[in-house]
Amino acid sequence: MKIVVSRLDEFPPGERRIVQAGRRSIGVFRVGDRFYAVNNHCPHQGGPLCLGRTKPWVRSAGPGDYAMAEHDALVACPWHGWEYDLATGQSFLGPGEPPARTYDVSVEAGDATAEPVHGRLPGPFVAETFPVHVEDAYVVVDTSPRAPAAGVSGGAR
Repeated sequence: MKIVVSRLDEFPPGERRIVQAGRRSIGVFRVGDRFYAVNNHCPHQGGPLCLGRTKPWVRSAGPGDYAMAEHDALVACPWHGWEYDLATGQSFLGPGEPPARTYDVSVEAGDATAEPVHGRLPGPFVAETFPVHVEDAYVVVDTSPRAPAAGVSGGAR
């Protein structure tokens, strides 16, 4: 299932949107020109993960030496501060804990969302249609199941 989140020009860098798709709540983050989508349910204890603070990676070559990445790449659950990678959902606290579910995000032309994806079979009647051209871009989340990444065993993504 694809979910239209927003027009691209109405979703500036550094912002996030939380969208509902049935019972599913998904946080969509724009970091620079990249988009990430994460299930708004912390695997640790069910907190509203996507309401938490975002943080950049910190790298260190040794004691007293550290550098912060340019863009945010982690989200911290507001309940207990558990951090998850926005791209993979990987947690860095609680060894063996499952990752947060992530989703693919794409930017599609307006006409790419014109054909609904509802899983319904077409009926016998056809309404008269007219050509429509949309030139704006939209941000779209794809919640379709994905094959596990190479080297990843079990767990939801």
